[in-house]
Amino acid sequence: MSIIAVRDLSKQYRETLAVDRISFAVGAGQTVGLLGGNGAGKTTTIAMLLGLLIPTAGTIHVLGHDMATDRFAALARMNFSSPYVALPHRLTVAENLRVYAHLYDVPAPERRIAELAGELDLAALLDRQAGTLSAGQKTRVALAKSLINRPDVLLLDEPTASLDPDTGDLVRGWIERYRAESGCAILLASHNMAEVERLCGHVLVMKQGRVVDEGSPASLLDRYGRADLEEVFLDIARDRRRAEAAA
Repeated sequence: MSIIAVRDLSKQYRETLAVDRISFAVGAGQTVGLLGGNGAGKTTTIAMLLGLLIPTAGTIHVLGHDMATDRFAALARMNFSSPYVALPHRLTVAENLRVYAHLYDVPAPERRIAELAGELDLAALLDRQAGTLSAGQKTRVALAKSLINRPDVLLLDEPTASLDPDTGDLVRGWIERYRAESGCAILLASHNMAEVERLCGHVLVMKQGRVVDEGSPASLLDRYGRADLEEVFLDIARDRRRAEAAA
């Protein structure tokens, strides 16, 4: 059974069609990458999956629940991480994590916070106010928040943004282990093509609100005749393959 099932999903803002009839599925233990330039519709798609935006058309089912009518049953088993969504600045890291642990009714919340602090190297940050953290530290705290309830569905928007290469590698390894151990379904939006190649078994490429291509990283590399996903991304973003064919 698909953990996430999206069918003919659209979102219209007045004259702008931000998402245009996209369909995809994510199974248990699968990580699907969502690629596209700024304004491609990635963030809007994730916001609709979370129930933060109401679709103009189409359906979303998560964990068997229709997000239009029964989203709260699914939301308890979901979570989300983005370095661009700020946690309350005046609360300490520990206080922020404690609030989310209580919102999700996490058993033994202090033990869970300590586990995450150890795994994501946050112990020295727990007593600091969230507003005083560097961009990279905020990214790690956002990831800890997204894992506080051991979600079955994890939506990640640029999960390693602002991290140095060493810390980014550690975080990617932790995401891989969590997926393997939990069977979590992950939708990952990222501009880091090497990250997508490493983490994702399937990739959706969006442009102007539509899914314009998809497949495993290996199949996309083969189809476009490129050495890495960054070149594939540029081909699609700039219509290079079409231009080369016309020449």
